Order: sequence, then structure tokens, then C-alpha cells
Amino acid sequence: MPSYTPPLRDMQFVLHEVLNVVDELKMLPPYADIDADTINAVLEEGGKFCAEVIAPINLSGDKEGCQLDKTTHEVTTPKGFKEAYQTYIDGGWAALACDPAYGGQGLPLLVNQCFYEMLNSANQAWTMYPGLSHGAYECLHAHGTDEQKKLYLPKLTNGQWTGTMCLTEPHCGTDLGLLRTKAEPQADGTYKITGQKIFISAGEHQLAENIVHLVLARLPDAPAGSKGISLFIVPKFNVNADGSLGERNGIFCSGLEHKMGIHANSTCQMTLDGAIGTMVGQPNKGLAAMFVMMNTARLGVGNQSLGLTEVAYQNAVAYAKDRLQMRSLSGPKAPDKPADPIIVHPDVRKMLLTARAYAEGARALQAYTVLQADKSISSDDEDERKEAEAELALLTPIIKAFITDNGWIATSHCMQVYGGHGFIHEWGMEQFVRDARINMIYEGTNTIQSLDLLGRKVLGNNGATLKKFGKKIAAFIEEEGTNEAMQEFINPLADLGDKVNKLTQELGMKAFGNPDEVGAAAVDYLRVVGHMTFAYFFARMAKVALEKEGSGDPFYRAKLATARFYFAKLLPETASLIRTARAGLKPLMEMDEALF
Repeated sequence: MPSYTPPLRDMQFVLHEVLNVVDELKMLPPYADIDADTINAVLEEGGKFCAEVIAPINLSGDKEGCQLDKTTHEVTTPKGFKEAYQTYIDGGWAALACDPAYGGQGLPLLVNQCFYEMLNSANQAWTMYPGLSHGAYECLHAHGTDEQKKLYLPKLTNGQWTGTMCLTEPHCGTDLGLLRTKAEPQADGTYKITGQKIFISAGEHQLAENIVHLVLARLPDAPAGSKGISLFIVPKFNVNADGSLGERNGIFCSGLEHKMGIHANSTCQMTLDGAIGTMVGQPNKGLAAMFVMMNTARLGVGNQSLGLTEVAYQNAVAYAKDRLQMRSLSGPKAPDKPADPIIVHPDVRKMLLTARAYAEGARALQAYTVLQADKSISSDDEDERKEAEAELALLTPIIKAFITDNGWIATSHCMQVYGGHGFIHEWGMEQFVRDARINMIYEGTNTIQSLDLLGRKVLGNNGATLKKFGKKIAAFIEEEGTNEAMQEFINPLADLGDKVNKLTQELGMKAFGNPDEVGAAAVDYLRVVGHMTFAYFFARMAKVALEKEGSGDPFYRAKLATARFYFAKLLPETASLIRTARAGLKPLMEMDEALF
């Protein structure tokens, strides 16, 4: 069975030595009293919960899966899941970053995100039950009426109730403009909602006493397309005015999906049969409100793959140090043993370092981005809020797509390190691979994220937001330009920055002539920009590590070695990606459809 050790040292390095988050957070009124000791203590205790409570039920939960009683429509989660959820609630973990006005602890989103990285490493399927509740909470906190907030937010905050997002229907996924679920207005101001939803994560379970579904549906007179979508709260049990539970609502699980991975999470087909709902926000404006939850979920999905990358790496390293196989090509490295441990072989090291680099780069990018989310919500400076919002919007599709693509690569590499044992369930590695694969698909496929980045976030405002982020990179390059020790990191970063600028301009001109050029280049383009962000943060991490290398702490030597590996072995991928992005539309579209 795989093991897990929370990467607290690397988290502390990123938060306190690279990003100096305490100084940044103290500038925000809600966090004026925050300190490093508090952050570290919370994450240390959170790590214990992850390693000791939910990691041990990950492998068994995957094997057992969820069970649906087709008579009662009730879903039972694997053994130990309900007890772990109660421990989670009792520990106050659900309330970590929630508003104190509703019973929350009022800590930064950044602290919660670091905690959730560890949850995802320990048990992604379990983590999805409380994880989706945060998105529901954020959506209602931003768009709910005072009455809705009073009724729902305290129970979502303390974890008594969980939340879901009900978007996808059998005939439509990303294109929500095609959805058919109907909402009929009632005399009392509520709505009767009828329709089918599929792929609803944590749609039914016995962990919490109520489930708050946020459902997209159409009013009878709604305009066609995405401009005719409204958002509704549809609880599993209707909620009385005093907050107590009423009768069972007309929303139920009619089937469980049998999936490649995340077996222990109940991915449900949900039927709404005259279910009672209340509207969130304005009629036909539901998609904008739901985007609060969707964007929170996209950051969360990137965090899922970061978690899986980290835990897969940890276990693959342990195996590589222990497994004896062959001799080193340059002569025995363990002459007292019948063979050398496989970690001496260059390609094994390449696979391990790829996973390590993708985990460490993702951790820095995630922390920086979620810090912008904290600023966008809590800053009392309007200009700072707007700048943080723009940067958050730019980086969200990169986090969702680049980190999940890398997670798939990394977990596959780590399974390969195990050889034949990696293909066997009891070692846990093949589960990480299977679980990682969904992260590239849901919450908007990675191609959709790429189209969003290039088409909307970059070309949509003539590259203004990307240029602002690029100025931060350029300022760092200028600052370190005369530092001889930093040239191995600064020079390739500067070179890539120039190439991204040129590629962006070129693709913008092509798209002006034919918008399909965006679709032809977007995936490659996102990966190039993803590498640029990783290179920036690896250069920043290397700067700190160089300054502290003489301390004698081997952590800094390891950080420099990982950064050098990233720049030497992973960043050069951008050369081929730029070539394929420039190859354009013609090679993809010139074949007649009949020839496929």
C-alpha cells in the first residue's frame, strides 16, 4: 500500500521564502494579524489528518467503490469514508477559509488550498465530497440573497451539508447553451425543476445530512443559448425557514457511473422530477453566477493533479531506492548487493525528476495564483483587486490544463518506475494514473481551457493581461541580469519570454484572418505559456536556494538540482511546441471528412 508524507518543508519554502505570503496577506484587512507560525501550525495538523485518517482508506476505497440502492436511490460510500468525514468536521477543517459571519475560521484561501493539496495526495476521491462544497459556498456567498446565505452558508461552512454543481446533461457537456432542464415558476416564489443531469460528482452519499445542489435550468420564456440559463438551489431535503430539514425533495440519484478512476466518489446520474428550487441571482443570468463555482473548481482540479503528482513521486522514489535491478552502466554502485538499486539508472532518475519538477513548479504557481484570489476578494485597494482578478483569470486555465497534463505525465512515469509492479493494484500506482486522467477532462476539458486562454484571456484584450504578467517576469530578469550565478536560469527565461511575445502576435494576426487558427494552436500555446510560468517560478526559487545554499541545509541543494533539471530537460519542449503552433490550421483541416 502506498504511503504519504505531507511536503511541509517545500510548502513553507514556497510560502515564506519565495512568495513572502505573510507580508502580502497582512496588507489585506481580514488578515492583518496573520503570521507564519499560524499558517505552519494549521498545515502541520492538516497534514496529520491527511496522512493518518484518509490516506489509509484510499486504496481500499478504490477497490470497494460506491453502492447505489435503486429502490431508495441512496448511495453508500466505501468503508471508513463516513467516519473520516465526521473526523474532518469535528476538526473544523470544513470552516478553514470561510467567512466568520457564517461560522468560518476566516483564514486565507491560500491556506485552504495548501491543505487541499495534501487532501488530494492522500485521497482524491474522498476529498471531492467536501471539496465541491467550497465552490457552492463561494457561489452563494457571492450571489445569494441574505435569506439564502443565512439558511445555507452556516451548514456548508461547518460541513453538516455538502454541495454539488449540476451542469452537464446527457446531450451536452461544455456547451451549456444546449441544456434542457426546465424551471417552472410557482405562486410562492419557488420553482419546480425537471430534467436530467449526468456526471454529478458527490451527487448522492450518506456522509452529510443534506446535499445542496446548484442546478442550471431554463425558465419557460428563456431565450435560447447560454443567455437563457438560470441558477437554482435545489437541496436533497427541503429546508424550513428555521433551518431544519423538511421533506425529501424531487431530486435523486438514478444511476452511478462506472468509471476509469475515482471509484470511491459517487459520480451520479441525477433525475429532477418537480424538484423545488429557489433562484440564485437574476433570471437568465445563472451562468455568470455559476462561474464563481466553476472557476473555484478549476483551481481545485489543478490542485488534484498536484496532489497526485506529489504522492506518486514520493512512492516511486522509495521504490527506486529499494528495488535492485541490473548494474549501473559505469560499474557497480552497490557492490555489496547482487544488483544496484534502480535509482542509479539515468532514465529512472529522469522519470523521478520529471515528477518532482512538475510537483514543485505546480506548488509555486498554485500558491501565487491563490494569493491573487485572496487579493481579489479582500484588498481594500480597487486597483489591486482589479489587477489580481485579471491575473487570476489569466492563470486559472493554465493551472487547470498545464498542471493536469503534467500530472498525467508524472503519474505515468512513476508507475513506469515500478515496472510490472506498477500495473498491480496493491502498490497503488495504477490508481494514481487512473485518478489523474479525469482531471484533464472535467471542469472544462484542457482544450477548452486552451481556447479560453488564447482566445479570450490573451487575444480577447490584445494581450494586455499577459503583457502585465510578462512585465513582472521582465522586471525579475532585469533585477537578476548582472547576477552571474543566475544566468543559467535567467537567460532561457528571457529567451522564452521573447518567443511567447512573438508567437502571440503571430497567432493574433492569423486569428484575425481565420478564427479557426486559434483552435489549431491553442493547446500548444497554453503549454508554452505554462512552461513560461514554471520557468519564472523555478528561477525565483533558484534565486533563494542560491542565497541559502551555504547554510548547510541539503534542501537548497536539492532545489537547485531540480531547477537545473527543469531548465535542461523539460523547458526545451517549448521549441517543438512553438513549431507545431506555428504549423497552423492547414495540416489539420485539409483532409476531407470522408477520408477519416
